[in-house]
Order: sequence, then C-alpha cells, then structure tokens
Amino acid sequence: MIFPIGDDQVKGGAFPYVSYAFIAINVIIFLIQLMYQAEGSLICEFGCVPNEVVAGDDYLSLFTSMFMHGGWMHLIGNMLFLWVFADNIEATVGNFNFFGFYIMGGLFASAVHIYFSVGGDPAALLDCCSACSDISCEGKTAHCPGSIPSVGASGAISAVLGAYLVMFPKSKVKLLVLYLMQSFKIPALWFLGFWIAQQLFSGFASLGPETAATGGTAWWAHIGGFVFGLAAGFFARDIGKEAWQEEPVAGDNRGNSIPQPPPSKPDGKEYDDGDMV
Repeated sequence: MIFPIGDDQVKGGAFPYVSYAFIAINVIIFLIQLMYQAEGSLICEFGCVPNEVVAGDDYLSLFTSMFMHGGWMHLIGNMLFLWVFADNIEATVGNFNFFGFYIMGGLFASAVHIYFSVGGDPAALLDCCSACSDISCEGKTAHCPGSIPSVGASGAISAVLGAYLVMFPKSKVKLLVLYLMQSFKIPALWFLGFWIAQQLFSGFASLGPETAATGGTAWWAHIGGFVFGLAAGFFARDIGKEAWQEEPVAGDNRGNSIPQPPPSKPDGKEYDDGDMV
C-alpha cells in the first residue's frame, strides 16, 4: 500500500489552525461514536441519508455527516490526506476563507452524492428495505436506493485535493510504500491526477450493477468535491498571487532600489523541501 506522508511546504502565510482543528474534531467525534456503539449506531442518526434529505427531513445531517467515520481506517486515511494537503491551501487563502471553502466543498460533495443516489428502477423498490429502518430487512434482497447513510470527511477533503492540484501543481508529494518502508517523491499533478482518474472510473462503474469494487464508497461525493475544489482553486490561486506578493523592494541609504533575487520557483512561491508542518 502507498500513502502520502508529506509535501513541499509553502513558506509563511497563515498557520493552519483550522486544518488542525478539523482533524481534532473528527478524531474526537469518532471516539464518541465508539463510546456509544453498544447503544446503537450514531451513523443512522447523524449520517446523511439521501432519501431523507430529499424529503426535507434532515438537512442538519449534511453537516454532521462530514465529521463522522465508519471505522478506524476510514478515519486515518481521511485525516492523513487532510494533514498533508490542507495546510498549504490554508496558508495561502487564510483561516476564515479556508473554513468556508472546506464546509462548502463538503456540502457540494454531499449534493452530488445525493443526486446520484436517489432514484433507480421503481420496481426494485418492491424488494428492498431501508438501511436505517427499525423494520426487519428479512427476506429483502437489497437496501433501497438512497437509504444508506453516508459519513466521512472525504467529500470536503476531495475539495482540498482539487484546489491543491490547481494551486500547487509543481509541488512534490512524498509517498510511503508501506510493505517496503521506502519513500519517494512525485509531482502533485501525477499523484492527484491518478487519484481522480481512479475515482472517475469507480464512479461511472457504480452507475451499473453494484459490485464489491464499487459498493460501500460514495464515489460521486469524491468526484463532486474534487470538481468544487478545482473551481475554487482557480479563484483562490488569484487570491494567492496577491497574498504572496514580494515585499517592497528595499532601498539603500541613498534611496536607490536594491535588486531582489528571482523567486525560487516558476510560480513565484517558495517551498521548503521538508515534510509536513
């Protein structure tokens, strides 16, 4: 297995308080989920059930579902991606802007997931049951379309990945090959390009009959979040150019300007060659 464990860091900018706060909140809420596991799953209560949202019954779940996870690996994978990729964006656009971007990205991702989850063949509804219903599903062959709750920060984090691809395409991502315990770096453009290609392949495959490879993952939430991030990234990149203007040219004691060294990267930003902050 291969995991991202670091990237080139933008120098200066806002400290990523919001990114780290989101990580802490997700971990705390997951621990609360574990504490109440014996009394029944909180996923059905606070997860986003597409049919219920469409019926106007539970809009709050669009927010609460962003901070819940289905298991340890789900949590760890999401938080690792958030840790690696979010800080550069927050450093560039600022804490408040990043907060709004993250939440809106998660909401847009959920909307796309709901769009592709609700509906289906009406005849199939005769032999299905609601995943979170108190009524027994005995004798039914499948869960009704749109009845399965979705949880996780994946949609919002996908928005982060989309924005990162636009804003820092020349950045290098450090990957760990787990079974070899070796790491190497590749351009963010390659890594994120491969990632979204995988999501698109699985997303379109999920529109057909469900298989072990396509079931259980909200692929279209990932795709929707990524598209939102791409669009926001183009706008934020312009903000970043203003936010990262070079300091005014220094002058000597006679008022003459002193030439400044050229930027270290073609895009005008400077990077540390280290790992995560």
